[in-house]
Amino acid sequence: MNELPQAPSNDGSRKRTRKKRAPLHPFRRAVLRGLGIVMPPLLTIVLFIWAWSMIDGYVLRPTERMLNFGIRRAIMRVEKGISKEVPSHSIFVTKDGQLMPLPELIRTPVPRSQIPSQVESHGARLAYFVKDGMTFVPVGSRQFVPQHILEKVREHPGELPIATATGEAIYRRYVELVYLPRWRVIPVFLVLFVGVLYFLGKFMAVGAGRLMWKNLEGIIHRLPLVRNVYSSVKQVTDFVFSEQEVEFTRVVAVQYPRKGIWSVGFVTGESMADIHSAANEPVLTVLIPTSPMPATGFTITTRKSETIDLDLSIDEAIQFIVSCGVVVPPHQIPPATALSEPPTVDSPAPPTPLPSAGDTPAGDEAASTDEEPTP
Repeated sequence: MNELPQAPSNDGSRKRTRKKRAPLHPFRRAVLRGLGIVMPPLLTIVLFIWAWSMIDGYVLRPTERMLNFGIRRAIMRVEKGISKEVPSHSIFVTKDGQLMPLPELIRTPVPRSQIPSQVESHGARLAYFVKDGMTFVPVGSRQFVPQHILEKVREHPGELPIATATGEAIYRRYVELVYLPRWRVIPVFLVLFVGVLYFLGKFMAVGAGRLMWKNLEGIIHRLPLVRNVYSSVKQVTDFVFSEQEVEFTRVVAVQYPRKGIWSVGFVTGESMADIHSAANEPVLTVLIPTSPMPATGFTITTRKSETIDLDLSIDEAIQFIVSCGVVVPPHQIPPATALSEPPTVDSPAPPTPLPSAGDTPAGDEAASTDEEPTP
């Protein structure tokens, strides 16, 4: 008895095969593991360096320049020429490597303003002169500074060209070396900076300080262009530095940006009354952070019934977001059966085409009829 032909079975075409990922090369695995160890502390150091460069460039260096200016004005003694109070025998010149008083080179009296040119015309140069018990030596642009100032700067000139430097530039470098060295300025600055912030915060907490600050902000909000930038910056700073804690006490999962895609978010509030009325049920405001920088994200309002409370702390949720989902808390790791390959479902076999009446053989037609049971 002939049977109907059956379609050839091909299990490979019916089942979805999943290609296993090839293991990493040992060298590549070691390099990636090393990057995983080095990158977190390196990025932390880079972040602190960036913050310090901002403070150093916009706070510390302007403060140093103002202090340097004030100290220079207090101690600077730059003679722009040889004054009449300096006697001739207190002026010394050098010629052919020999030091001599000015009267030995120029025997006739000359005006003080013409002394440098007269000395040069005799093939000599000014060495120094003494005034008020202090020795002044020449620097660029025919200026004279105290000898001990110039010697100190010559020991550590830095980027200052001594040959062409002016008296003010030499004093600026001298103040940096003696009065404002970095190893002394930075600790003092940090202590004073933190102290100023502390007392400023205390002062703004009382009534007079709060009233003064409100009046100042009122003036800022009246400025057309500044108020927009100031309002945006103030919202960010209030969010980061305010004592009021944002309610990041709940971590939820929301189907965002569409159904079937779950995103981890932080509940920040109960949104607005108009949205609550339109939804006819409780709603929540959820911050959906972005990976790998959770400081940015999207603020959405969703129905409370469409959120799922997750058994995660805030730190665990942030670690999950920063790692792009790689770091999963141990109590949230699915069981082994859930991590295994999903069962494959055989696709239904295509229907077997029935032979037409004209092509069916007599024997096959008889075979297609019901057979009687054998006794």
